[in-house]
Amino acid sequence: MIVEARDGCRLSTRIEGPDHAPALVLAHGLGMDMTLWDEVLPLLPGDIRVLRYDLRGHGGSDVPDAPYTMGQMVSDAEAVIEAHGLTDTVFAGLSLGGMVAQGWAIKRLDLVRGLVLSNTAAKIGTPKIWEERIAAIRRSGLAAQSETVLDRWLGRDARHGAVAARARRVLGAMSVEGYIGGCAAVSGTDFWTPTSGCACRCWGSRGPEDRSVPADLARETVDLIPGARFEIIRRAGHLPPVERPGDWADHVTRFLRATGHAGAAQAAP
Repeated sequence: MIVEARDGCRLSTRIEGPDHAPALVLAHGLGMDMTLWDEVLPLLPGDIRVLRYDLRGHGGSDVPDAPYTMGQMVSDAEAVIEAHGLTDTVFAGLSLGGMVAQGWAIKRLDLVRGLVLSNTAAKIGTPKIWEERIAAIRRSGLAAQSETVLDRWLGRDARHGAVAARARRVLGAMSVEGYIGGCAAVSGTDFWTPTSGCACRCWGSRGPEDRSVPADLARETVDLIPGARFEIIRRAGHLPPVERPGDWADHVTRFLRATGHAGAAQAAP
């Protein structure tokens, strides 16, 4: 389903699961698309709806001219959720998607039961770092930076083989304008104070081999939210849903059940 954002940007979305069930919304990170979640979907509880979408500039969504703002991306999430008629959501976001999740919870706490913050932070990098990255991509293209990006993303178990090939393929199909737009959104975001005011349930995680989001920033962000829990997805880097899909799905399933967002596990016959 294509959803039109408030500024006319068309966003590619997909929803699966029982009608009228509580919903889990999935937002991927910079340079990725909704296929990030392919392996975890069959491992999640069957009594929830799962809505995933491509962020603006990514995947099957439109690629407006850069730069993008975090306000635009949060507004996109609002448009997607409203278009599907969802009112009771857990929002799970990874990296850039995790920043969108924080912004969504800050703006529409009335529609949020919980947050899943994966490999993300309230603020990532500095404007200078992002300006330099944008300039390098403008100068030499995204392909010239892709191996450096993958090296920051992937843990040792995923640097070769199917996971690396898949990440390389998705990143290679990425529009330069879309990637730069996403970089600009991250660069302009500082949620340290707003996220500390979130009053919803939260589970956060990080892969210990992630060289994209520092460990202290990921943990400190989750710790801003009272009662939040932070865990490590072992032997994973920046992309646990593809590097360790079973582990990521197990943790999220426990969180959904603890919040009452999914039913109790069924006993084996």
